[in-house]
Amino acid sequence: MASDTDAPVVVGVDGSEIALHAVRYAAREAAYRQRPLRIVHAFIWPMMRVPLGPAPGAPADGGLRNQAERCVDEAVAEAAKVAPEVTVTGAVVDGAPAAVLVAEARHAVEIVLGNRGLGGFAGLLLGSVAVQVSAHAECPVLVVRGEARADGPVVVGVDGSELSQEAVRYAFEEAAWRGTELVAVRAWLYPTPAGPGDILPLVYDLDAFREEEERTLAEAVAGWSERFPEVPVRRLLVRGSPGRALVEQSRTAQLVVVGARGRGALGGLLLGSVSHAVLHHAHSPLAIVRKLRTVEGT
Repeated sequence: MASDTDAPVVVGVDGSEIALHAVRYAAREAAYRQRPLRIVHAFIWPMMRVPLGPAPGAPADGGLRNQAERCVDEAVAEAAKVAPEVTVTGAVVDGAPAAVLVAEARHAVEIVLGNRGLGGFAGLLLGSVAVQVSAHAECPVLVVRGEARADGPVVVGVDGSELSQEAVRYAFEEAAWRGTELVAVRAWLYPTPAGPGDILPLVYDLDAFREEEERTLAEAVAGWSERFPEVPVRRLLVRGSPGRALVEQSRTAQLVVVGARGRGALGGLLLGSVSHAVLHHAHSPLAIVRKLRTVEGT
């Protein structure tokens, strides 16, 4: 992971009200993190080989290119209202939305998206751009959906995987900036093999297994609690589906954080089943963490 103290928060816009809602959220994120905010509109029309300028006889400010620039200018102005202390820039970048944002993620501290933008089909639970970017971005992706609350905890899913540890670190940072509690959730249904070829006993002690789960959960947050002593931590062990447990916790959360893929995920899946479930059904904004950009001194 490259260290970059100037990496911005990047937010994608398309002219929709949902995108402006994401801009407002991203501006607050940039203020929390003391980072610049970069607003990006992916301009797909050059790929379609259609005229980009005003039509003959039309006003000089007409045409698709000018419309895209106005979209970005409106978003920049909206961000400045929310967080005037944040340095905000905007850009119209030629390309398809998912490809443009995945490229932006290489130099961003995080990507912020609305859960659905212009042109979304009513039957889809989540815009395809958010799914693709969450699956491939090289930084955390924050999808603004549900209710953006000023109260409530930051909730993080813990499964013991490497990505889960990245998610825990991100969640502690968010809880510290927001001045709120962190709820670490670990859900289990039954014992599972730790690795390929492992054989489970036919009979096992549920109480002993539950104690082991509690110990794993405690260990996952212990080191970060020392690093962020100001963050109150509540550990929640749930017997049931991890995805369902996190969706339920999202009802009162400011933010839910998950790793992009955890234990047991099939290599062919773009997102793990838990992150995919929460991405589609959470009642609060959601952060999906693949890797974190490190900063000197952290």
